Amino acid sequence: MFNNNDTICAIATPQGTGAIAVIRISGNKSFEVIHQIFKPKNENINLLDLEPYKVYYGEIYDKNQLIDDVLISVFKAPHSYTGEHSLEISCHGSPYIQRLILELLVSKGIRLAEAGEFTLRAFLNGKMDLTQAEAVADLIASQSKTMHELALKQMRGGFSNKITELRKQLLDFASLIELELDFSEEDVEFADRTQLFALLANLKEEVNRLLESFKLGNAIKNGIPVAIIGKPNAGKSTLLNALLNEEKAIVSEIPGTTRDTIEDTIMLRGTAFRFIDTAGLRTSDNPIENIGIERTHSTIEKSFIILYLIDICNSSVEEILEEVKLIKTQFSNLDKHVVILANKTDMLEESPKELAKLLEQETIFISAKRKENINLITEALLKVAKWDELSEQLIMLNVRHYAVLLEVQQSIANIEKAFADKLSSELIAIDIKNILHYLGEITGEITNDEILGNIFGHFCIGK
Repeated sequence: MFNNNDTICAIATPQGTGAIAVIRISGNKSFEVIHQIFKPKNENINLLDLEPYKVYYGEIYDKNQLIDDVLISVFKAPHSYTGEHSLEISCHGSPYIQRLILELLVSKGIRLAEAGEFTLRAFLNGKMDLTQAEAVADLIASQSKTMHELALKQMRGGFSNKITELRKQLLDFASLIELELDFSEEDVEFADRTQLFALLANLKEEVNRLLESFKLGNAIKNGIPVAIIGKPNAGKSTLLNALLNEEKAIVSEIPGTTRDTIEDTIMLRGTAFRFIDTAGLRTSDNPIENIGIERTHSTIEKSFIILYLIDICNSSVEEILEEVKLIKTQFSNLDKHVVILANKTDMLEESPKELAKLLEQETIFISAKRKENINLITEALLKVAKWDELSEQLIMLNVRHYAVLLEVQQSIANIEKAFADKLSSELIAIDIKNILHYLGEITGEITNDEILGNIFGHFCIGK
């Protein structure tokens, strides 16, 4: 996989039958091999000197046997995705045709590519750094507008620029600290401690913010988790079905029907929300139902937004406000946003007393059964998500980056303690070097075959 001397090939389109398929080739032998198997319709074209950024129409032959009519897209080094001579063969989407062309390429000395090997070559040839390469995988996997925009931002260097900037600032101080060690017997300080403290404070703030953003990034990646909670028979399952516009959950008049969490993801204006219907909040003698209630509490802890559903017909305003206060108090340390949904308005004979107090709590009055005011829930969720504001921020998506920044955070803490304890510059220099090493690991300035194999091994073949 790390042998750049090989010419590689792979199918770049999904498996199965389609109108067309694309077979990608990259490496020094690309033009030589295509010269042996491709006959352009224009006989005046010199296949050993194809012009880049052009598409050529012709036929693929295995000796004298016609395989398919194809289009050949040409990219010349260094101006290609991989930085090497590259070709893309667009053929008909028959799996049989695809296999014949691949077998023909292999017979000519081209090796089948490993997973992610094209992007690995792009990284090794300096076409992108490691965070940008990882963003390619996120872009391919994106299933929402928000995830697509985040991946594009990182692929264009948003995250790596920040890391590179932090590393560069610290590198200057690392050099001065090393210089102090060379003159340790003379007891001199070349590195301004005030500036170093300021830099460490800025680095700590940025690292903490990025670590905090990972939780949100992970939620956006998998769908922002929204817990639907409330007492038994408040209409939680009916609401889930109304939001999803399908009969996902069993609806029954019997309290405690939902014994486990039920979830599904929907797209609201380009943002994915993962709705989770939970067991009713109450005490029960039924051990199975109690397991469901325990899972409800676990779900609430993992959610960003809580839709707290109440039966407006069977609850007084005082009871509702007390329950909401309890919920907010119970999960206040988890920074949850609670949206109150007053359900079963279709059965309400008169407006509840002290209605104004409910309205102060951002209450939305709905009928899940009739699907009334469900659109207001959508508006509330989008308002809470605040994607327009978040799109301007740098949000971390990658678990590898998260793990490395945790190490950076620990090294910063070590330096702070070393200064507080008035330890030697030598010990401080060790942790500064560690930070530089970790930041370099993120962008790929410092790496090894094991890290690269782990990262690119998770890519799809052909990318």
